[in-house]
Amino acid sequence: MSKAYKNAKVYKDGSLAILNAKVCDGKLEFSDEFEPGDEIYENCLILPGLADVHVHLREPGFSYKETIATGTAAAARGGYTAVCSMPNLNPVPDSTEHLNEQLDIIRKDAVIRVCPYGAITCGEKGEELSDMEGMAPYVCGFSDDGRGVQKDNMMHSAMIKARQLGKPIAAHCEVNELLKGGYIHEGRYAAEHGHKGICSASEYEQIARDIELVKETGCAYHVCHISTKESVDIIRKAKAAGVNITCETGPHYLLMCEDDLQENGRFKMNPPLRSEEDKKALLEGITDGTIDMIATDHAPHSAEEKGKGLAGSAMGVVGIETAFPLLYTYLVKEGRISLERLLQMMVDAPKERFGIDTADDFTVFDLSDRYTIDPADFLSKGRATPFEGWEVNGRCLLTVCDGRIAYEYRK
Repeated sequence: MSKAYKNAKVYKDGSLAILNAKVCDGKLEFSDEFEPGDEIYENCLILPGLADVHVHLREPGFSYKETIATGTAAAARGGYTAVCSMPNLNPVPDSTEHLNEQLDIIRKDAVIRVCPYGAITCGEKGEELSDMEGMAPYVCGFSDDGRGVQKDNMMHSAMIKARQLGKPIAAHCEVNELLKGGYIHEGRYAAEHGHKGICSASEYEQIARDIELVKETGCAYHVCHISTKESVDIIRKAKAAGVNITCETGPHYLLMCEDDLQENGRFKMNPPLRSEEDKKALLEGITDGTIDMIATDHAPHSAEEKGKGLAGSAMGVVGIETAFPLLYTYLVKEGRISLERLLQMMVDAPKERFGIDTADDFTVFDLSDRYTIDPADFLSKGRATPFEGWEVNGRCLLTVCDGRIAYEYRK
C-alpha cells in the first residue's frame, strides 16, 4: 500500500504546482494512477525537506539538554531534513580532533542531515583562530555563536581565512561592553517591570563593523538572528552596495515583541524580543528580500534552567517542531507573505548559501489540520516555547531523508 496525495500543492524549482503524488518505499513519484489500497490524503503540501541553518543540538557536552538523536527527531517532525548545528559544545569544535567527537555521534544517531559549524576561535574565546583549515572539509561554515567576536583584527583574520577556504562566517553580533547585565530588550516592558535591558545597539553596531570588514576581505558573511530595525536597515543598504551578506531572523521575532512578554523563562532568548516597531521592520525585511532566511535558533535547556523567570533563566527557546506551522498560519494565511516566499526562506536560500545538498529529501504537511501547540508532545528534550497554547494549521505527516522515513505522523 502506498501513501497517495490527491491534488497536492507541490513546491518545485521555486514555484507551486497542483499534482497527484505517491510515496512508496521512501520515494516520491508523481502519478495520477491510484490503486484501490492506497492511503489517500487531500489538501497537502509536498516540498523539499526544510533546512535550518541555526540549531543547538547540545551534544557533545550537554546531552541533558538535548542529544543529536532527540534534536534531529524533533527536526524531522518539523519537516526539516537538514540542520546546521552550532559549536557552543564541550569540547568546542575548534580542531579536527574536537570536531570528530561530534561527527561520530552524528553518524551514529542523526535521523536527518546534520551540517556542523566549526568555531571561529579556540574555545569560542575570541583570542586565537581555530584550526579552520583542518575543519573546512567537514563544516558548513564558521561561527562563535553565543558570543560576538569582539576584536576587529580577530574577525578580520577569520574572514580572510574563511574566504580562502570558501566557507561563510556566520556571526552572532553582540558588543559585550554594551550589554551591561541586560537580559531582555531595553524597552517599555523592562522599564515598567524593573528588568535590566539589552540595547539594540549591542546588535547593530557589530553588524556595521563586520560589514566594513567584509568590504575589505570579500568574505561570504551571514548574520545570525537579527532582531532590530536598525539591523534590517544596515543590511538592506549593504546589499544595495553589493556586499556579500545574507541574514536570518527567527519565528519569534516575526510573530512576537516585548508586548507579549510574561514573567516566565520561556520568553527569554538572545537576542531578546524587541519592540513592535522592530517586529514591523523585520516583517518588511522578509517581504522585500533583505532577510534571506528564517532559522529557529532551536536552543533547548532543562526545565530547571528555564524555570527561574526572566531574570534567572537560561537564554534560549525551542522551535524546530513548530516553525513552519506558525509561519504558515500567521504569515501566509493572513496574507503577509506568499507561501512561495516562505519556502524560499526555509528551503532555497539556506541550502544555496551553505551548500546543503538534500538530494531527493521531501516532507509532507496537511495544511487543513488545525491543532494547539503543546510542549508536552515535543520530541525535543526542550519544552520552553513562547508559543505554548497557540493554534496553528499545518501538521507534518511525513519526512523522508536520503530515502529513509525520518518521521511519520501517527494519530
